[in-house]
Amino acid sequence: MNNQHIFNIPNILAFIRLLLAPVMFLFLVNQDAAVFEGIHASWLNYFAAFIFVVASATDFFDGYIARTFNQITTLGKILDPLADKMLTLAGFLGLMMLGSASPWAIFLILTRELFITGLRVSAVSQGLDISASWMGKVKTVVQMIAIGFLLMQWAGGTALLWLAVALTLYSGYEYVRDFFKSISSHSID
Repeated sequence: MNNQHIFNIPNILAFIRLLLAPVMFLFLVNQDAAVFEGIHASWLNYFAAFIFVVASATDFFDGYIARTFNQITTLGKILDPLADKMLTLAGFLGLMMLGSASPWAIFLILTRELFITGLRVSAVSQGLDISASWMGKVKTVVQMIAIGFLLMQWAGGTALLWLAVALTLYSGYEYVRDFFKSISSHSID
């Protein structure tokens, strides 16, 4: 791991994603603000969707560049999942506030995200590494696709949201299972 160059392209991309999340949220939840006067709400949703697509693309590229060019840093390991969570949180909460997403689906997703974040902190404090699993990455992609469909009001958005809920809960189960396996094998060592 290269921890000497924390201002590398992957970390900058993750930081950009951190900045874009509240901007997207602003377009979703402040549509009646004076600054947006005269702009139809659908255009604000389209602009939020555009911001979301750009931010989601940074997620792919920061991971690809970090792995390909060995630019994985401790800061990147923190920034990347934080940026993902902020982006999906902004999307899901904004959509829920607009009445475009089920509050129960959002509750289940956010509860799982908070729980697993706490579990990861606990793992790190015990010297364990519980990295994102393949299913965790699939979950993130499906969540992002669901947000995109819901933002654009495309058919299938609600079905994708509930698929994201199922994958989110299943990947949460995998994290819990792996955490307890790591603890038991760590205590044996």
